[in-house]
Amino acid sequence: MSRNPRKLGKIFLVIGIVLVCFCMIAPLYLLVKVSFSTPWEVNTAHPTLLLHQPTLKHWKQVLSSGNLFGPFWKSLVVATCTMVLATVLVAPASYVISRTSRKIRATYILVLFFTKMFPVVGIALPISVVFLKWNLLDTNTGLVLAHLIGQVPFMAWILVSTFGSIPRDLEEAAFIDGCTKMMALRKVVIPLAVQGIAVAGLYVWLNSWNEFTYALYLSLTTKTLPLEVYYYVQRGGTFQMAAYATILAIPVIIITFVMQKYLRSDYLSGAVKG
Repeated sequence: MSRNPRKLGKIFLVIGIVLVCFCMIAPLYLLVKVSFSTPWEVNTAHPTLLLHQPTLKHWKQVLSSGNLFGPFWKSLVVATCTMVLATVLVAPASYVISRTSRKIRATYILVLFFTKMFPVVGIALPISVVFLKWNLLDTNTGLVLAHLIGQVPFMAWILVSTFGSIPRDLEEAAFIDGCTKMMALRKVVIPLAVQGIAVAGLYVWLNSWNEFTYALYLSLTTKTLPLEVYYYVQRGGTFQMAAYATILAIPVIIITFVMQKYLRSDYLSGAVKG
């Protein structure tokens, strides 16, 4: 009798995993399908799920429009610079905070949560006015600085927990072996925190890559890729919008696949031995 509940539990678990995967993959599949479909195949009362007569017409229109490379390059540069700067600024500060008392850490986390309570729309307009005075409007530098406002607290929240999960015994053992503070940090702490730093950096990159509000206020001539998708939605270009959105999703899929080796839950296993 005891095996039946276990089998039922495994069956429900598999069903749940299949449903979650379907809910995640189905929108992406429909997006790609629409970008390769003819209008008569989509604009009908009963559209089919399978692609019957694929066409490259919409992709050719997007690639030859002259509105792809500039927004793509701007989104890539801004997202990458935001990730790098956030990592350089946040990682050392998070390590120091993680080695303080519990009260200080708790206060720090609460302050981070408090900063995330402000709506982006309420911040974007004052920032655009200030950046206009500083000649940072419609520049990659201004957009990176704006993205850091929201991404620095988010990354710090992750990295404080990451560094806090690394036992101090490892650093003390390194000190006994003759390492200095910087050597212990470089040879012991950072290698063990690579997973958390990679995950935090990945999320920061994705958030910056998909960011829309700051780009709407701060980008005038050269738009980001999410803005191009938005403008095609406004114009009613369903098929071109699907092609743009597919291009927007491709780097996300590639980077997530590349970073999978860091997304492990056992990166501290065996680090501390009794």
